[in-house]
Amino acid sequence: MEQDWYSVEQVAERLGLHVRTVRGYIRDGRLKAVRIGKQYRVAAADLDALTGRPAPAPPPRRAEVSAIVELEGIGAAAADRLTTLLSAGARMPRDDAEPLRIQTVHDGPRARLKVVVLGGLAPTADVLATIDGILGAENGMFQGDPEGGSSD
Repeated sequence: MEQDWYSVEQVAERLGLHVRTVRGYIRDGRLKAVRIGKQYRVAAADLDALTGRPAPAPPPRRAEVSAIVELEGIGAAAADRLTTLLSAGARMPRDDAEPLRIQTVHDGPRARLKVVVLGGLAPTADVLATIDGILGAENGMFQGDPEGGSSD
């Protein structure tokens, strides 16, 4: 992390004080400074501490996942059911503020469904686990399965 440093003159200008006053603060220990050669440098955090301004919060760390799932042998009816289920799951309230975005595209003649998932690490993992659970043989989502997996 880069730290901003100010000269005594810059500190005086920022605070609307005389340069001698700032040097007095440094000598008295009211303002922390580092001496480099014949000049003092004041860290931005130390200047904030003097003025009572809270230190800025570090930027939140963020990670986003892009996942593409391609499913073959899935008919239009099953693709609609899966799309509806995933879309409803994406809209459910979650603890994190990160949006979860899901897009699906069904290619009817080829019986393929492409699912694009964009979101945080945990919500995306949950979506992938949901897809894996839904596509079990007992759910009849693929063509040739007894329940609704055939092409429309």
